[in-house]
Amino acid sequence: MMTIDPMRWGSALALLAAYGGMCATLLRRPKAANVPAPVEGDWLVVYASQTGNAEYLAQQTAATLATGGLNARAVCISSLDPATLSGVTGATRALFIASTYGEGDAPDSAARFAGVTMAQDADLSQLHYGVLALGDSSYTNYCGFGRALDAWLHARGATPLFERIEVDRGNGDAIANWQHQLSHLAGTSDAPDWEAPAYGHWRILERTLLNPGSIGAPLYRIALAPQDGALPGWEAGDLVQVCAPRDPDLPREYSIASIPSEGKLELLVRLQRHEDGSAGAASGWLCLDATFDDTVALRVRAHARFRLGENAARPLILIGNGTGLAGLRAHIKARIDAGVVENWLVFGERNAAHDFLCRDELQGWVDDSQLARLDLAFSRDGDGPRYVQHALAEQGEELRTWIARGAAVYVCGSLQGMAAGVHEALANALSAQALDELAAAGRYRRDVY
Repeated sequence: MMTIDPMRWGSALALLAAYGGMCATLLRRPKAANVPAPVEGDWLVVYASQTGNAEYLAQQTAATLATGGLNARAVCISSLDPATLSGVTGATRALFIASTYGEGDAPDSAARFAGVTMAQDADLSQLHYGVLALGDSSYTNYCGFGRALDAWLHARGATPLFERIEVDRGNGDAIANWQHQLSHLAGTSDAPDWEAPAYGHWRILERTLLNPGSIGAPLYRIALAPQDGALPGWEAGDLVQVCAPRDPDLPREYSIASIPSEGKLELLVRLQRHEDGSAGAASGWLCLDATFDDTVALRVRAHARFRLGENAARPLILIGNGTGLAGLRAHIKARIDAGVVENWLVFGERNAAHDFLCRDELQGWVDDSQLARLDLAFSRDGDGPRYVQHALAEQGEELRTWIARGAAVYVCGSLQGMAAGVHEALANALSAQALDELAAAGRYRRDVY
């Protein structure tokens, strides 16, 4: 996932609305004269996605190609191998939509492809391809994975259909350029609507400071509901996008901390401050400025990779820090309501006295045997720093026992420090190969930012 730390990356979906009206004119182009005629089933639209942005764009891309009569299907990059791309199984044309994660890394869904497939000397001379690279130019390795993927494809003999297109934080002009290339390939002016869903009108019901007295920034539990109508549907693991009045062109994403049966949508939001002391556009709006009478522009977005899915009935190990508790809390609540109590939470913050978020609720679940284990790490307590990765390292044998019983691992929280430390602790306890196999099986999932 490409993010602006500490606020989530504004996704491509939110900016599509600004240029949705361009689609018809941009797509009135003739079919490319130099592109080989497609054969049955040979158009692949491959996405490497962390939070769903690339997947959404891949679905829209496949739909656009299909309007021109092309047999196109969107597939996750985790399902690809050299035989597929080399044409052995029929694929001779592929469009890649690749997110970059952290400082130039492949997203989790592409980690195995980047580490294994891209290390092979495959012959891709039969492949024609295009790359849409999603990134954030505030990072040093802007579009790092998309660029690396493009370079690898070219080095293996694949032929580019057009130059790589790079999208900086959902830039509308770049997406429009991609649509133009699609029209050139599909030869159609009948394009599907790429406009993102409209924001709903919400209001704040409750706003509670969870860490009074903390040396860290204030963190609020915020409950919202639609101003009119019923709650929309969502699942544990999903996100919301909030459009702040001071920065409407760059929505912020937050993990949802509640489930629909609770009758409200809850977020955990930490108030961010810039170097000049001013509050962040979105966090300042939600934590300080918005009154209970104000309209909050918000929409729910599915985050398929962090949903429970096939892991719903498995034992679940949930690991996170800070506001990452939001997504983990939703999963625990959903499982408790479903009668699944094999839940192990490993959570970290600064001080137990001030930063033990949702203390009463979590301890109540433990007392009621709905949360089987609760391991805590408070970095500023004790003789030295102690983080969630240290708590995991201390429980290596128990971790292996849970994994042997089929447990899945979900990680939510900060990319810097926590995510890498937890990954290393898991690899040390289980082996790097075992962790790769868990990820490939969908039993190791992360939502880090």
